[in-house]
Amino acid sequence: MSCSNLTMLVSSKPSISDASNLSFRSVLNPFQLLSQNSPSCSPSRSSVTPVQCGLRELRTRIESVKNTQKITEAMKLVAAAKVRRAQEAVVNGRPFSETLVEVLYNINEQLQTEDIDVPLTKVRPVKKVALVVCTGDRGLCGGFNNNIIKKAEKRIAELKDLGLDYTIISVGKKGNSYFLRRPYIPVDRFLEGGTLPTAKEAQAIADDAFSLFISEEVDKVELLYTKFVSLVKSDPVIHTLLPLSPKGEICDINGNCVDAADDEFFRLTTKEGKLTVERDSVRTKTEDYSPILEFEQDPVQILDALLPLYLNSQVLRALQESLASELAARMSAMSSATDNAVELKKNLSIIYNRERQAKITGEILEIVAGANALQ
Repeated sequence: MSCSNLTMLVSSKPSISDASNLSFRSVLNPFQLLSQNSPSCSPSRSSVTPVQCGLRELRTRIESVKNTQKITEAMKLVAAAKVRRAQEAVVNGRPFSETLVEVLYNINEQLQTEDIDVPLTKVRPVKKVALVVCTGDRGLCGGFNNNIIKKAEKRIAELKDLGLDYTIISVGKKGNSYFLRRPYIPVDRFLEGGTLPTAKEAQAIADDAFSLFISEEVDKVELLYTKFVSLVKSDPVIHTLLPLSPKGEICDINGNCVDAADDEFFRLTTKEGKLTVERDSVRTKTEDYSPILEFEQDPVQILDALLPLYLNSQVLRALQESLASELAARMSAMSSATDNAVELKKNLSIIYNRERQAKITGEILEIVAGANALQ
């Protein structure tokens, strides 16, 4: 029965029993009397949006919202479990990066007095910049992909203002589809990531950036990705990928070191029957570098071998951080969707109960009017 059919004319006889104390207007709008007699309830009812549908449609919609709530709740829990694994991957790769930094720093100290030419650390006048933009492969993660794309657009505008050329290395399906729809943006290569970042994927990105820089097609390579800050916050950042710092540090576009040695774990726990988030700060332990260690090979050869290796580790870490940020954004988005589904289900239940009460009230009035007509 539709809501339009809920309005019923009782009788053409205007005199209805005084005991009922109900007017025809009350029959046409059975909620008016309730709102007049109980003003304290009117503010909460006014917040409920009226829905023009029947009881059957309301029941169907309530069941649909319940199913949506179950799906979003499951997606939230899956994303939470994957965030933990992504964080562990970042932390597990920290000892390798820390050891490489120490080796590069020690070799750099030995080469301070020598005049050497290392291609990956050579700073040239910048005429063209390559931007490696890391996006996600899926949606339903809030503004994660939009934020990093907006960051890339802003950086492109800055390069245009400086009169510099640029090219894009797009990583991720969302970024690929965005740049494919805009042919005026020069793209050197489209790459797609997997479920979990691997060294092979990082190697493909690093090789492309390496070839562009060594062949002097570009004079600088910048890496744009989303840095994982917490489960509810992630920041799109830009780091200089090439030329590398001789000491193996991760630097931003201004040359400042931004390589943090501390990692934070965020894990979901239960407290008083509700999901909560706990944060732990972890300092990755690495073995001390021996000062008496000597190299058989020439330090320049070792530096040429280690810098590309460290380049790959930087790209891999950026992909892992981007994945952790995407999963955290998806978990937050699904949590909001679940809360909205609960609120919508509550409002629909209130509307359903009102419509059901209106139907019952109308039927009672028909019975009363019929009884009065027979008197």
